[in-house]
Amino acid sequence: MTKITFIQPDGESQTVDAENGLTVMEAAKLNDIAGIEAECGGACACATCHVYVDDAWRDKVGKATEMEEDMLDFAFDVREGSRLSCQIKVSDAIDGIVVRVPAKQF
Repeated sequence: MTKITFIQPDGESQTVDAENGLTVMEAAKLNDIAGIEAECGGACACATCHVYVDDAWRDKVGKATEMEEDMLDFAFDVREGSRLSCQIKVSDAIDGIVVRVPAKQF
């Protein structure tokens, strides 16, 4: 199991265990993480699973694809570490990852 810590805009954090092979978005939905709406169900067709990947983890999760970048254009308050959590695969390589949930999703 891989540990993922979600930090809410108010600073509250929740660490969950996720099975490898899932996405960070699926782990969030399975654990009722507030602020991760995932309206498209992980099809990279909306931006309602937007998260900010902490600096220390950006190289490990890699860069967004062109399709993901196009969808991020619809996200609220996009930053350098912005990613769609449906596009980040859970694996041992990201065990301990920290992501921040934006103040709102569109």
